[in-house]
Amino acid sequence: MSRSFFEQVVEALVGFLPPDQGQFSSRVSARNAKVWFGTEAREHYEVQMMRRDGQAVLEIGFHAEHADAARSEAVLSRLLAAERRWRRSLGKEVEVGPFLGRAGSWRRASETWDGADLSDPGAAVEAADRLAEYIVAFEPLRGSPS
Repeated sequence: MSRSFFEQVVEALVGFLPPDQGQFSSRVSARNAKVWFGTEAREHYEVQMMRRDGQAVLEIGFHAEHADAARSEAVLSRLLAAERRWRRSLGKEVEVGPFLGRAGSWRRASETWDGADLSDPGAAVEAADRLAEYIVAFEPLRGSPS
């Protein structure tokens, strides 16, 4: 896994966001990049490598990772209340539900890309562009940062 790939995602993300969404916090590791607005880092946008059905995939989207399942569900409920609006921009590939590979309280609205080549210089830019689409679609629906 390449930390530099995820650093490039965060660097490129700034260029895809409108000016009013350019102020965010982020954390990068060798497996992922997380981006959040406000102080609640358990509600964040993420690009990460993971396994799905035994295959390595790149997941891109939004996560609510509260210890209390009801709180994570409440976050997703706000998004689902406006699903028609964000589906127009994000499309049918967005899956909403339990976090991939982890039962429990975490929830997600995300998609996976099979066969993503992290050594391709354009892949980080494509992932940043797609992550920006999630941010532009979801941030206005989430309300005030917690």
